[in-house]
Amino acid sequence: MKNSIKISLITVAFLSAVHAQESIVLVPLSIDSTAIKTDELKSTDAVEIYTAQDIEKAHVQNVYEFLGKASSLFVTSAYGNPFLQNIDLRGYGVNNGYQNIVVTLNGRKLNNVDMTPQLLSSISPDSIEKIEIIKSSGIVTAGDGANGGVINITTKQNNDKEVSFYGGTHGAADGSFYFGSHTDKLSISVNGEAQKNDGIREIENKNKDQNRFSTFGTNIIYNPLKDLELHLNASTTKTDVIYAGTMTANEYKQTPTQQGTVDYGFGPSLSSSTHQTYSSDAIALGGTYFINDALCVNLDVSNENKQSNYITYGSIYDSRYKSAKLSLEYTSDFYSWIIGFDKNNGNFTKESSTFDATKDNQALYMMNQFRFNDLTLKAGYRYETVNFDMKNKENKSDYLHGAELGINYLFDHSNSVFANYSHSYESASLDRLFSFFTSSYTGYVNPSKANNFEVGYNNIQKNNKLKISTYYIALSDEIYYYAGVNYAGAKNTNIDKSHKYGLDFYDKFIINKELNLALNYNYVQAIIDAEKASSTIDYSGSQLPGVSNHNIKATLTYLPNEATTLALTQSYRSEAYAADDFENNFAQKQDAYMSTDISATYAKKTWEIFAKINNLLNQKNGLWIHDDAIYPVNFTTTAIAGFKLKF
Repeated sequence: MKNSIKISLITVAFLSAVHAQESIVLVPLSIDSTAIKTDELKSTDAVEIYTAQDIEKAHVQNVYEFLGKASSLFVTSAYGNPFLQNIDLRGYGVNNGYQNIVVTLNGRKLNNVDMTPQLLSSISPDSIEKIEIIKSSGIVTAGDGANGGVINITTKQNNDKEVSFYGGTHGAADGSFYFGSHTDKLSISVNGEAQKNDGIREIENKNKDQNRFSTFGTNIIYNPLKDLELHLNASTTKTDVIYAGTMTANEYKQTPTQQGTVDYGFGPSLSSSTHQTYSSDAIALGGTYFINDALCVNLDVSNENKQSNYITYGSIYDSRYKSAKLSLEYTSDFYSWIIGFDKNNGNFTKESSTFDATKDNQALYMMNQFRFNDLTLKAGYRYETVNFDMKNKENKSDYLHGAELGINYLFDHSNSVFANYSHSYESASLDRLFSFFTSSYTGYVNPSKANNFEVGYNNIQKNNKLKISTYYIALSDEIYYYAGVNYAGAKNTNIDKSHKYGLDFYDKFIINKELNLALNYNYVQAIIDAEKASSTIDYSGSQLPGVSNHNIKATLTYLPNEATTLALTQSYRSEAYAADDFENNFAQKQDAYMSTDISATYAKKTWEIFAKINNLLNQKNGLWIHDDAIYPVNFTTTAIAGFKLKF
């Protein structure tokens, strides 16, 4: 099977070499969600941009699936929840990567004050206009948590109207809609989605790891005056998931769909499944006033309530978020700047418990950009205070500094080089300060700090888009979970010193009018320089667990006629140390991940039909926590087929 997958990769590479006819025209895409707008050829940062057309053609079940197959991000459902997945960028690991990435939706921050991943499933793929990934940068405007970078997602403002449905194996079913209306004064859109899966893995009482999900959102933009724009966004999302537990290596090799004899690595004394419901209700409103052609002021406020209910254990966690953003922005042909103030307040409580904590972030920032013909310079600074209120326990405050410097030189209309430096940080989540088992306060965890250095090259031709960047990240106090010996003495703490370095390579090649190839390759090394976990345990010199050194995604697209699109996608991640293996001495390692996916679409002006097979070769994949504690992930072949109507 491994040889078959290698052959498919070689075939993709061979096809790219033997065809070389120009057809579809590639152009630099604009970067619209950052503080100061530019395009990918002139950017001082390494960026990835994906448009509504890219997402539509992928026919993904959620945003996580698109990012996992199309972008350089490492994405995994970790413990089996398809609606709350972990994402990683530039080697922060399967456990903590998502906490080192800031994700925004129309400017609203989606990061949580607890250790719950960003709820990207609340964003229906049909509603997305653009996804922009800013690597190792963005700390000045995004703030706390942007060590690895920033993912900015913006939604549509147009007159599109469409509904889609699909069904698939294991009882998979989905229905979604997007209705938009756009005029000079008023833009309104509503979108919704409902999804369910009857489950694949067996658990006790002949049940399966089934899941349900629904979301609804609306966006309104109104221009009551020529120089005034008002906007409102609201959404509600609900998930219902049954998790299956871990299994031994032998069970995984035999039948990864079985129940397994262990759960979360603690043994069969605990329930072999966990039932969780999760909900989010968010509203954001704000406005922009254009003082003149060059100067405008922006104000945005938002409120969000979330609840996580672990029904199996009777544990209910509530979190409440309030945020406000005020900024003044100036733009001219030569010079642009933005000055802003951010405030984010998050409260996290556990019902029927004394667990009650609040994290309050406040920041001032300024970003500047200078443009001298072919030369672009960027400089920015952020000062942020983070206050922890543990309700009559040890309260703490952090005073953090973020900075960005960048340069881009444009050789001609197709070639540019860039270099940048940023100093970023990530403060502790509230639940890192408390015991998972007793909800008692366990002590303060220092914020991590990173110095990021990056250089890169862009080449954008009519038939080829090439991007290469290399980076080095030096960290102090990288946050991690020390599992102890059989979880005795387990705690959240800091790695004294660590570093990461790597290479990102992206190429999209329009071979001819029928064929095009997209290749994403990422190499990363994540090293622990100094960390003595206890008097007898020293992690110094180890590789950070859960980080694959090689990540490859290749998609070959064939268009035999104007209505038909066929795509073959190959994904590969190299083996890694198990998630808890900080000493790099476990008997079992994280296996390499491999998946071959194919899709077919037949599209007319007002309708299309599509079909997709994931993991065509039935490759076993899993997430290793430690020896004989494995969560199967994308471990069997699945398929969907459906249709979309456009009005």
